Amino acid sequence: MDLDAAMEKIHDGATIMLGGFLGVGSPLRAIDKLAERGVKDLTIISIVNAHPAGNFDMEILYRHKQVKKLITSHSGTCQIALDQWAAGETEIEYFPMGTMVEKMRAAGSGLGGVLTATGLGTLVEEGKRKLTIEGKEYLLELPLKAEFAFIKGYRGDRFGNIQYRGVSANSNPVMATAADYTVAEVNEIVEVGVITPECVGTPGIFVQAVVQGNTFEEHQRAYTDQWVRAKLLK
Repeated sequence: MDLDAAMEKIHDGATIMLGGFLGVGSPLRAIDKLAERGVKDLTIISIVNAHPAGNFDMEILYRHKQVKKLITSHSGTCQIALDQWAAGETEIEYFPMGTMVEKMRAAGSGLGGVLTATGLGTLVEEGKRKLTIEGKEYLLELPLKAEFAFIKGYRGDRFGNIQYRGVSANSNPVMATAADYTVAEVNEIVEVGVITPECVGTPGIFVQAVVQGNTFEEHQRAYTDQWVRAKLLK
């Protein structure tokens, strides 16, 4: 599917999951298209905020002041996001990283929630139910879902089966299951059968659209440029 067509349902106030971790395994073209469309008041669900070097990944959405709320585990990597939060322009809701992933997994699996001891005795437990199981206390964490998810894969076929490469299999697979409408941006679109069953990281039943992203070579170049700009590579 064309990326513009895949974006047609996106609206102001939408709740959107963005796969990736500090830009690694992130749907870069989809994020750029969100910025281009100018949709605003977005609730973004992302494991971590953008890479600290800036001008990359979801930082562009903050630059265009499109984010109303961020649900995350760590936002300190994006200065513009912190500045907008400090100015009262945006909200941030935090969850421990493992808890956040399990909340999304619960949404994708049709579960009513998950029990975890992580966060007991801290600010994390405020407003949450506690249950005691076999003498041990747990917090009840409710499922975390979204209207849309934009994930990044290595290859995808027309049935929506997605193959990941390396650490791009971070938050992408779980997010694909936890949204009403999942768009997979891939480096290469292949014929059905090219991705062998054991290499399918996300089955097509969870994916509503497969779109062409950067080629693998373009993706490598984008990451290399970013890491050089951040002075992490020479």
